[in-house]
Amino acid sequence: MDIARWIERHAAFTPERPAIRFGERVITWRELDARVRRLARGLDSRFGLGRGDRVAWLGLNHPDMLLLLFACARLGLVLVPLNARLAPAEHAYILDHAGVEVLFCGPGFEEAGARLAGELEDLRVVAAEGPEGIDALLAEEGAERHPHVDLSCPILLVYTSGTTGRPKGAVLTQAALFWNAVNSTHMHDLGSADRVLTVLPMFHVGGLNIQTTPALHAGAEVVLLERFDADAALAAIEAFRPTLTVLVPATMRALIEHPRWERADLSCLRMIACGSQVVPLPLLEAFNGRGVPAAQVYGSTETCPIAVYQRAADALRKPGSTGKPGLHVEMRIVDREGRDVPPGERGEVWIRGPNVMSEYWRDEKATREALVEGWFRTGDVGVVDGEGDLWIVDRIKDVVISGGENIYPAELEAVLHAEPRIREAVVVGRPDPRWGEVPVAVVVRADPALREEEVLALFEGRLARFKHPRAVVFVEELPRNVMGKVLKYRLREWLAGAGDDVRP
Repeated sequence: MDIARWIERHAAFTPERPAIRFGERVITWRELDARVRRLARGLDSRFGLGRGDRVAWLGLNHPDMLLLLFACARLGLVLVPLNARLAPAEHAYILDHAGVEVLFCGPGFEEAGARLAGELEDLRVVAAEGPEGIDALLAEEGAERHPHVDLSCPILLVYTSGTTGRPKGAVLTQAALFWNAVNSTHMHDLGSADRVLTVLPMFHVGGLNIQTTPALHAGAEVVLLERFDADAALAAIEAFRPTLTVLVPATMRALIEHPRWERADLSCLRMIACGSQVVPLPLLEAFNGRGVPAAQVYGSTETCPIAVYQRAADALRKPGSTGKPGLHVEMRIVDREGRDVPPGERGEVWIRGPNVMSEYWRDEKATREALVEGWFRTGDVGVVDGEGDLWIVDRIKDVVISGGENIYPAELEAVLHAEPRIREAVVVGRPDPRWGEVPVAVVVRADPALREEEVLALFEGRLARFKHPRAVVFVEELPRNVMGKVLKYRLREWLAGAGDDVRP
């Protein structure tokens, strides 16, 4: 048994119902099943890939990515979704670290794939829509399903940056996706009559696994947009009448601020799921006020991501909470010694369940630090109220979440530390009304003549643009504790209170 059975069984029960809509294209369950089977044969025939081999996707949202996911499931292959917003050097590192054999490039990413093929000697690159792409693979003959493939096999290797500055690859099994889908079904009351609108990028587990793969498990229809655009999203809601969608604070704000927001017909939506960070109350109230419950979901790449969530009724009753542990999830709130704390007391959130990653790829140390007897240490601080609902109150980790994207200061600090005109530097998040927060570099100069624009120029071509600091603050010294550790929380407080002109 593997997760591609979902597609097979729905093709047997409802062969002519739409499974995926993408622009003018409608893919029925029968067609989806046939294409998954044929792509599996093509992957086996052309590349001779075996169980556990890695295949990557670089591109925006496209049905071919889902096709590739389920073809990989039949063969026991592992799909590595690449964040399309990363810089070429970041893509090259992930592909090399994961040992990717074949890279599929979606429309518009063919040149990027060619450059990566030039850098990585053993990498085979396929333009998904090229003459030798997916349609050509569908015509080849090979094994349709490898033996000894089951739900215990890894299916996703999703890279998420860590505090060391190097991204870590979370390994998610087919069982993790299955149990995540079951949790999603409970969260959303998801069924075959639903229609899911996917606007978030599927190279993140949020866009892929909060509703999209669960919808395919449930037999629901997926309406897929290539990327988020407020105007296109509102048009899709009115044209296709989805019942569910997933948003992050930045996309919620973009919809609310759109000129059509007040008159847009949202009556088809019975709820939205929202997360990636604590969602500001005004955004929740804006959707709730339109009669669309905005239910928060809490989790991470390592939890597939659904771990804690609200259902529709509680979204209206308790806005701001992230809800209760999922149907097949355990949660603990623990102190620094790993002891459970009572309701009302703050502690680190730990998660355990079949949806949790099995390991970090090729990183035993990070795996040992993150997983304790099956419990995933989230690094987030939360508190549980008297009804068992979780409230996230702080983050232990220094991650900056900007527009739903995780930005890890260590990556930026490594660039700053390499500049001889900088004596010391750290990066922290500053609240931002549009993006939630943005990264700001706090710099102690070695060269008094160093200017802000020169610091910002250091990041050009080295990191993805969304990671670049939005501002530079020059200070005489960094605040430290008695052990010499920089007190980042104090810098965040100063930035939140004084903006760009903060001076410790």
